[in-house]
Amino acid sequence: MQTWRLDDSTQTIVVAAVDSAMAFVAYWGALLPGHENLNQLVAAQVRDVTGGMMDKHALVSLCPVEGDAFPGQPALLASDAKGVALMPNFVLQDVHCQHQFLKLSYTDVDIGLTYSASINIAIEGVWQLSADLKCVDKIQVHWLAAPVLPAADKCERILEFGGKWCGEFKRHERSFGPSALVRENRTGRTGHEHFPGLIMAAQGASYCQGDVYAWHYAWSGGHKMVAEQLPDGRRQVQFGHVPHSYRGLARNFSSATQYIAFSAGGINGVSVPLQKYVREQLLPTKLMQKPRPVHYNCWEAIYFDHQVELLKDLAQRAASLGAERFVLDDGWFGQRDDDTSSLGDWDLDVRKYPQGLAPLIEHVWSLGMGFGLWFEPEMVNEDSQLYRTHPDWVLGSAKQSRGRQQLVLNIALTEVQAYLYKKVSLLLTNNAIEYIKWDHNRVLPFADAAQTEAIYTLLGRLRVAFPKVEIESCSSGGGRIDYGILKHAQRVWLSDSNDALERLRIQHQAATFLPAIVTGSHVGPRHCHTTGRVHSMAFRAWVAAQRHMGMEMDPRELTTAEISQLVTIVKWWKQQRSWLLQADILRLDSHDEAILAEQHLATTGDQFVVFAGVADSSSQISPRPLSLTGLDAEAQYQINLVNRDELVGLSRGEMAIKIDKLTLSGSYLMNYGVTLPWQFPDAMWVLQGKRL
Repeated sequence: MQTWRLDDSTQTIVVAAVDSAMAFVAYWGALLPGHENLNQLVAAQVRDVTGGMMDKHALVSLCPVEGDAFPGQPALLASDAKGVALMPNFVLQDVHCQHQFLKLSYTDVDIGLTYSASINIAIEGVWQLSADLKCVDKIQVHWLAAPVLPAADKCERILEFGGKWCGEFKRHERSFGPSALVRENRTGRTGHEHFPGLIMAAQGASYCQGDVYAWHYAWSGGHKMVAEQLPDGRRQVQFGHVPHSYRGLARNFSSATQYIAFSAGGINGVSVPLQKYVREQLLPTKLMQKPRPVHYNCWEAIYFDHQVELLKDLAQRAASLGAERFVLDDGWFGQRDDDTSSLGDWDLDVRKYPQGLAPLIEHVWSLGMGFGLWFEPEMVNEDSQLYRTHPDWVLGSAKQSRGRQQLVLNIALTEVQAYLYKKVSLLLTNNAIEYIKWDHNRVLPFADAAQTEAIYTLLGRLRVAFPKVEIESCSSGGGRIDYGILKHAQRVWLSDSNDALERLRIQHQAATFLPAIVTGSHVGPRHCHTTGRVHSMAFRAWVAAQRHMGMEMDPRELTTAEISQLVTIVKWWKQQRSWLLQADILRLDSHDEAILAEQHLATTGDQFVVFAGVADSSSQISPRPLSLTGLDAEAQYQINLVNRDELVGLSRGEMAIKIDKLTLSGSYLMNYGVTLPWQFPDAMWVLQGKRL
């Protein structure tokens, strides 16, 4: 038997192999003692054999395959050039093991197949795994998972994330049973419907306590998740995709990177290192050293009605509200007067901009704001010069269903890549543009891995050529958000819904994987265009202030009181952003289901902000204390209700927090909590604290 041990400060991974067979993860969980006997550990977990089963258990290995009576989903399904299924018998050939890194290579000499699994630390608390497959002859791979992990028996709760347009990141709770939980996304993008992430939690685990395991598959295309309990009770989790599915035969295949984390400290315990990984490893350091500017996006003010003087006026008003970046959205190119035409024609509409973009951009910069521009390069309208010239550039059949009156460009084609790079780079070269909103507004006709690889290539080329330009990933809102796209984009548009109540929930759940610094959140119009709800300026602005703040409404609709309130909250956000956007987002376990509360704790631990959103009417008449987390129990903290000016008449009690700052111990704040005033639904309390 061979064993390998990988540790960080919170968790241990033990990998074992018997007789050079495919290795398996024998243990993944809380940190083991340094003197643990790994051979005994492996021997101790062998399960009994009884009637009605094989004479021994087929291993839940890193790559379970067909041919050895494995009773679950294989991690590899492939066939040769004639369509005959391949059932490899892998034998260990090479081991590369260093501190916090393990790579195992296996071969099947008879069919000329080599499989490699890599496990290494991504950042303290987060590990990354990937699988590679190489073959002497060309083969067809129908399914390839990242290295497979067992699921702990103590974790009965499966928390997954799905949703819809304007309703992303809904959390669904499942449990293991006799049927596998299989979620497959065939939209060709990350998807609103099936976010490639998973949480497994022990009974009683919450945001702040209990054993929790996390998975995230960093792939921006079609993917599949399998969480399966085998007949003998063992469990496996797979994430993967069909590589090169529509390219036919190939010799080399790879899974995307799979990120994992374990914590005995609840969901926050896995979310904090995942957030930190995005902040510290995925984002360009130099770009992120600058303060994140307050955005103004003109979309919900003008839609397709582009008039230069009107846009200048909107820019002037936005600057007076505190905006620092003006983003020109859809409608500036081709003959784009609605969403039925001109996608693909990335030349300026001279009817709307007879002097080019320069007059508007110069005006925006003169106001102290940077300029951003919207694109949707991966799509094409049939009513466009590009489609009339190159109908052969479309991905899929000419008879396919349309979506949003548009088709998808096959950007895996070299000539399409060259065309799009030329068009986008020309605009960036000739104009003072510091930001791109990169949209992707329809699903693919089929889930093609080549399309995902191509978008990574195209964005990568643009990042090298224009390193100072920031890119936002938007896909009908949150349709393409994952760590794969975040290697190329520095911001995500979390949802097309600017409804503050919807945003409150979406942001809260998305924080399982996303830090504030990449998560765009805008103050929408008074009357939300996607839900019909009407919310106060205070609620809209405070929800936006939880993340990378912006505005996306018509400032001409604002009353004097709304302007004053918005300016005040924007000013507060600017004063805090240097530490707030680097803070760890800790979700709080509220005893009131109507409250969605987060504590944004500075990485130094010396200050925090609690955002307590009142999402519904409470089931009790008076608010319950809200327990904080992550503080120094021995320290004293001064806490202040930032927005006590939003107290309402029905809040009639004499509470000290309504009047002045309070000084309390970390122990009290964590074990008892903060008692906040009563408030109407669709409101937010903001509590700021600092360690004395």
